[in-house]
Amino acid sequence: MKRLTWLAFLLLSLVAPAMAQADSAPSSHWAPDIEAFVAADHERPPMHNGVLFIGSSSIQYWKSLAEDFPGVPVINRGFGGSALPDSTYYADRIVWPYKPNLIVMYAGDNDINDGATADQVLASFQKFVARAREGVPGVPIVYVSIKPSVARIALWPTMKAANDKIRDWAATQKDVRFVDIAPAMFNAQGKPRPELFRPDGLHMLPNGYALWIAALKPVLADYGFVTRRIQ
Repeated sequence: MKRLTWLAFLLLSLVAPAMAQADSAPSSHWAPDIEAFVAADHERPPMHNGVLFIGSSSIQYWKSLAEDFPGVPVINRGFGGSALPDSTYYADRIVWPYKPNLIVMYAGDNDINDGATADQVLASFQKFVARAREGVPGVPIVYVSIKPSVARIALWPTMKAANDKIRDWAATQKDVRFVDIAPAMFNAQGKPRPELFRPDGLHMLPNGYALWIAALKPVLADYGFVTRRIQ
């Protein structure tokens, strides 16, 4: 019996550090993306007090961000394929240096595609909020809801559950906002609107981003970031 107990303890001591490391350290796959951000920041020092957009490919591919929010100092730090824990892990390099006055986060989509539950996505977002505020105390954070897409519609029940949990939690927090873009991305039949997406059925076209812009502009204005009219 003692031998079995000792073996169980030994196994746990070997497995636990690996599990903890897996939870805290992302794959080195993201290292080139992060190094590219750091190099760009070194060459052109980042602005402070702007709006930081961070998250996965829906942020990374938002190339028209500055044009879509004219007059608003925006920073794009999206890296495609990333999950919430990745942005949390690298916050000291791609959040803190910018001292943003507002953070807009889109992530969670890939987390669920990789097998995360709704509760795990909520916990990951909570960790991101805490980590971001370690370096930028009290910074307001806007969470853009996980979008429905043609390619991942089978995962929508879990995505919706995660959205609901984050919405409910955000409502209890100071300066954590939830922006629900999902309703506008469904058609009358309750399916994702295919015209909003690229051929892969996952990444958005400009008319998809137009829906996000319309949803986010009033939120940014609430925090003092009013877009300039283009003559």
